[in-house]
Amino acid sequence: MSRSLQLVMILSAPLAMAIALLVLWPRFFLSPTALDYVVRFDLPDAAMPVDLPRVDGPADASRPLVVIDAGHGGFDPGAGQGDVREKTVALRIALALRNRLLEEGGIRVALTRDADRFIGLPDRPDIARRLGADLFVSIHADSAESDAARGASVYVLSEKGSSEAAERFAARENAAGRINGVALGQTSETVGAILLDLSQRGTQAGSAQVGELVLRELRGANLGLHREEVQTAALAVLKAPDIPSILFETGYINNKADAELLTSRAGQQSLADAAARAIRAYFARKGL
Repeated sequence: MSRSLQLVMILSAPLAMAIALLVLWPRFFLSPTALDYVVRFDLPDAAMPVDLPRVDGPADASRPLVVIDAGHGGFDPGAGQGDVREKTVALRIALALRNRLLEEGGIRVALTRDADRFIGLPDRPDIARRLGADLFVSIHADSAESDAARGASVYVLSEKGSSEAAERFAARENAAGRINGVALGQTSETVGAILLDLSQRGTQAGSAQVGELVLRELRGANLGLHREEVQTAALAVLKAPDIPSILFETGYINNKADAELLTSRAGQQSLADAAARAIRAYFARKGL
């Protein structure tokens, strides 16, 4: 190739690129105003509260209201073993409990979630608070290093757990509000006041009473218990002011016997029925 031809090719390359850009620009680099439509996504403000769920049951607002919280959900599966996920087990038991309470009448019920979606830990008790709930029940399933651990437990709030095991449990559950160690929400300045409210004698006594009734009904139904007494732990999901609140740990997913109970419709219904009887007994004692 002659030197003059090489020079022509070199000089013509930018011109060729410019022509190609003019031809292709309308096809690949259209402005939004040139399109037939534009898709926009409005992302919610992180500080905005979640929408309140539907309240089912009697139209009489004087009837007691139970907010049932199915633990975890969405991208947060919770504990797991094989194909079994805590978020799925918790939701099915929560739905069974909701249905049982509604079937027997006299109690209003709301679910923090009725599908596989994520709800931040602070939003769960906040839903109960904003609805003016009379009771908050958070449903979970556990896992342990040893597959010998089995049976249900009930937790109520304490700033310091009743044991080191309870504190480890609280740390794991509270971590559900984080992704890769980054907090999804920031603690507000009112947390101190909320904790003080939660420590009020009446609220704590109510939580303990519900917890004891749940354990009583589980024993009566021959459903295994991991802890014979109500446990206390600093669980973020229980921090709702002036609302008796319990966390119902329904069993251990990594234990074969518990897994069979937790994943079967009959087992889920048995756990829900025991909780429903306890809830009714609690409100009966309060004259509701």
